[in-house]
Amino acid sequence: MIDLRQVPDRWRRTDVVVRDLVLALVLMIVSLTPALDGHGTQVGNLPTRPADALALGVVALECLPLALRRRLPIVTLTLVAIGFAIDQLSGYHTVAGSALPIALISTAVHLAHRRWMTVLIASIAYVPFAVALNRQGSTEGVTGYVTFYLALVVAWGIGSWVRLTRNAEAERRRHIAETTRSTERGLIARDLHDIVTHHVTAMVVQAEAARYLTAAPERLDDSLNAITDTGRRAISDLRHLLDVLNPDHGVEPRTPAVGELGALVEQTRQAGQPVEFTEEGEPLEIAGSAEVTAYRVVQEALTNALKYARGSRTTVHVRYGEREITVKVHTGEPAERTVSPGGSGRGLTGLRERVEVLGGEFTAGAVDDGFVVQARIPAGGAV
Repeated sequence: MIDLRQVPDRWRRTDVVVRDLVLALVLMIVSLTPALDGHGTQVGNLPTRPADALALGVVALECLPLALRRRLPIVTLTLVAIGFAIDQLSGYHTVAGSALPIALISTAVHLAHRRWMTVLIASIAYVPFAVALNRQGSTEGVTGYVTFYLALVVAWGIGSWVRLTRNAEAERRRHIAETTRSTERGLIARDLHDIVTHHVTAMVVQAEAARYLTAAPERLDDSLNAITDTGRRAISDLRHLLDVLNPDHGVEPRTPAVGELGALVEQTRQAGQPVEFTEEGEPLEIAGSAEVTAYRVVQEALTNALKYARGSRTTVHVRYGEREITVKVHTGEPAERTVSPGGSGRGLTGLRERVEVLGGEFTAGAVDDGFVVQARIPAGGAV
């Protein structure tokens, strides 16, 4: 049995020529109905002529081209206009005359090029049509011809308005799509920065430290194991991010939570950075983006500590309030200056954007005894 709920969807997937052919056939059948004979459009007030075999051909010429109104609008308009002229000059006055405004509207909507040329040619062609009606004995008069012409102009104007509306909507959707893609690229770039910078920085620091442990095999082995673990985590995170970018995989984005901060701090400690970590309050049940942002703030601050203040005392304090999460990371002055892996400055800029988007506050700067990163991130009922 046919599922009636699928009929509209199947109809939309049907070729436009087939769908428009249905319209053409319906109009043709209505035009050939005996009860409607002579009750169509009348231009020129010529005497009505009874339907005959020629009338069938005229109706077909007016109606059937509508099947091509979206594919070949100029061809459709030309054939329908010829059929309409024969209809009026012969005095049939069939309902099929309604095909002319339909063709005009469709042409105005779907014709992409030479639109003004089409309007000019159609307007010029209207003059000999009116002259021919007068020669047939028309009593319409100039006022009647001008009125009918203006009605055709209105039909063209309706089609042009529809076209402009569709183009504006298409442009709006294109702009939204470009904005969405730009936003997604920004988010991906931030995640790549957070993942790669933190893990690779930790590996570089661990590898440099391992060079001084050759005389202590046990400590060297621990250091190499830490490098291996860090590399595996980096590969795992990158693979997950790449899977998210692949629509065929159907993988949900992995969003690190504040609850994972302990593991993040421990990884930084393994890289040789002394970190004191304290939490105050209870994590919010529904923190949403605030939770991810808080994690990224701590991650970036610890990464910078490894880069620029290796070996200095670092404190991480996270407080969970009823409506916000506050983060403070203080890094002391390094005991000695070492060459850092370097950075682009994008990390702190990205963090500021993340926090401000949520309506929070972010500061980062040098103090007398080191460097402080602070963030107040609205969460829970505030989001």
